[in-house]
Amino acid sequence: MTAIDLTGDWTLRSADGTVTVPMRLPGDIVTTLFEAEMIPDPYAGQNEYDLRWICEADWTVERSFDLADPAVDLVISELDTVATVRVNDVVVLEAANAFRSFRMALDDAARVGRNTIAITLHSPVAAGKTLAEAHPFPVPWSKNCPIPYGNFLRKPACDFGWDWNIALATSGVYGALRLEPSRAARIDRLAISQEHGNGVSVTVGVHTTHHDGPVTVAMAGQTATADSREGFCQLTIAVSEPVLWWPAGLGDQHLYDLTVTAGDATAARRIGLRRMELVAEPDAAGLGFKIRVNGHDTFCKGANWIPADALPGRITEAKTRDLLQSAVDANMNMIRIWGGGRYEPDSFYDACDELGLLVWQDFMFACNLYPSDPAYLANVRAEVHDNVARMHHHACLALWCGDNELVGALGWYDVSRNDRDRYLVNYDRLNRAIEDALRETDPGANWWPSSPSTGPLSFGDAWHDDSSGDMHFWSVWHEGRDFDHYRDVSPRFCSEFGFQSYPSMDVVRQFADPADFNIAAPVMEAHQKNDGGNARIAETMFRYFRFPVDFENFVYVSQVQQALAIKTAVTHWRGLKPHCMGTLIWQLNDTWPVCSWASLDYGGGWKVLHHLSRDFYAPVTVVVMPDGEDLVLRAVNDRRESVTVNVTASACAMDGATRDLGQGGAEVRESAVDLLRIPKAALDQQEMLSFGWTASDGTKGGDVFAPRPYKAYDLLPANVTHEIKRDGDAHVLHLTAQAMAFFVTAEASAPGRFDRNAIHLGPGHTATLRFTPHDAAATPTFTLRDLHSATHIT
Repeated sequence: MTAIDLTGDWTLRSADGTVTVPMRLPGDIVTTLFEAEMIPDPYAGQNEYDLRWICEADWTVERSFDLADPAVDLVISELDTVATVRVNDVVVLEAANAFRSFRMALDDAARVGRNTIAITLHSPVAAGKTLAEAHPFPVPWSKNCPIPYGNFLRKPACDFGWDWNIALATSGVYGALRLEPSRAARIDRLAISQEHGNGVSVTVGVHTTHHDGPVTVAMAGQTATADSREGFCQLTIAVSEPVLWWPAGLGDQHLYDLTVTAGDATAARRIGLRRMELVAEPDAAGLGFKIRVNGHDTFCKGANWIPADALPGRITEAKTRDLLQSAVDANMNMIRIWGGGRYEPDSFYDACDELGLLVWQDFMFACNLYPSDPAYLANVRAEVHDNVARMHHHACLALWCGDNELVGALGWYDVSRNDRDRYLVNYDRLNRAIEDALRETDPGANWWPSSPSTGPLSFGDAWHDDSSGDMHFWSVWHEGRDFDHYRDVSPRFCSEFGFQSYPSMDVVRQFADPADFNIAAPVMEAHQKNDGGNARIAETMFRYFRFPVDFENFVYVSQVQQALAIKTAVTHWRGLKPHCMGTLIWQLNDTWPVCSWASLDYGGGWKVLHHLSRDFYAPVTVVVMPDGEDLVLRAVNDRRESVTVNVTASACAMDGATRDLGQGGAEVRESAVDLLRIPKAALDQQEMLSFGWTASDGTKGGDVFAPRPYKAYDLLPANVTHEIKRDGDAHVLHLTAQAMAFFVTAEASAPGRFDRNAIHLGPGHTATLRFTPHDAAATPTFTLRDLHSATHIT
């Protein structure tokens, strides 16, 4: 007998019997009901609020299957969340962890011939409430969650709502779902380790857990064979002159094929040989924080990852891969998988291995207080074992982090503020259980206790302490501070910071009608989950820009504003290298169409921020560092080799006229280096700093820096025009302007990708944008926006 795949067609029934519809697994209940036309689009208008009844009910999915031999195991993973599995009406599993993998023998339930299987998905709201009420002291759930009790369940925290997510708390099955012969040979566990010998050789250790018999490991043209004892076997392969794996921008992502054979069972992994270190050492400033790859201190440039969709049934490998590819295309080299989502499937980490994206992996705990009773901790330990065992071999995996903002959460609730000792001990028990289970499963793993954290067993305020560890810096957004406030802190590694914008108009049209095109409209407020977010966007816009002429231009300026905020932070902190060794923008992607901090729209489109990220995250660049009465042009080099950078600076007037301000150059190794210092007084009130640079590695670039808010400049009508030519499937736009045009952005009427956007363009120059539609047969029209046309009525 071979394995039987149970994915595919099932039937979904409501507990009260009023709903019976086809359901495909993997999938989720809300997506199924929408596809069956039983509910409206959850993402449109304000439909969300009328659909929360779904998570308050129990649902059952069922199907039948045939067996010639009842000696089978049921294998199931990502079972979300509180579920009872019955085979032929016999309970074979009571599950309560969406992050685990389960295997159970069906000997007592299965039979020869026709069998039935039913999975009852219990209401997470009711299940969480029962656990919360039975707990001996109150454990509040996150203030971000309009649906309660999620912290008592091992389910993605953001399913219960977040300040960027819809709140539907759907359930389903999203991973493996199959039957395997119980007596079939199999390899239950592969533990893989690496020992590096100064780049000359790497010893790969393979520890197997399986049925008894000889084991053979093959890799890099070599094989090793040994007999197992009591189901365990340890083998090594020495790889001489290894081809190392490097993060994006530092080298190739070479992967070796490793195959393990034990009797009739085989297992395969793709292994990148690299030495990955988390270096947190005391220094004059405090406690450093950096990732060292193959001996190279690597500046981590990237963003935070949240689930690819709020509804798991809408997630596909292709969509996920596209989002990750966009990260690499914007010169990012790290993704932080945030602790309020999920551990991603194997295909995600395979993609990161191939693309060179380092992964900061949170364990799935975020912004809540959590219980630490024995049953809960046992569930957590099993979850950690499952996921670390599954993922630990990936080259991309840089570190494991215990949680997101759980130390800060101790100060967010009256009960924990008034009894901090109890809740701190409660937290520490959970944190220790996670760390111990990690060490048991992968002793060589890089561990960081929490994010943000100033270090192990340090429970202080890492939101405002920039001297040690990793920092979450939210003062600019949540406190309404000026963008210059980013320059007031010097983080060692900033793992969260962000500023919101509206989604692009093609996304807005997915959930709103033209009658809703007003930031105060109920539909727009329903797609803004951060309290006061729309008002904060508008208030900040008053400070930096003349107000937009209409809603569509408001959307555009909001994205320019977001990009300017994040660019201010990133360029300044990169200029502090090596004091600062990482910036991870909050956030890369969206789970649904919403106003948020993302640089990519729902669906993967690039916002203005993502286009600018490609430049300010370039491996070699020049940044502006205001210093007292001067503007300092500083070169940054993230490559493994030194480069020589030369810069030329000019004063630029609004009509495009320029005058020389000087030149500078220097060799740049591991630290940022000053190239040129320009007095602010050298610029007239209506002039900006313009500069261009070239580097010895062949790269070049340039930028414009406005010392004052853009609203202070008398922008002239740029009258940007364009000509379009076809080049195969691509549409090439040649742009010209009659005066300085800032953040010139082209929008296409069809889905697709621009190679660049949001550019500055002066008179006498032609800029080229290349647009490739997703549908090669499309004939899009284009709309051009720039800062003057968006904020001046003509």
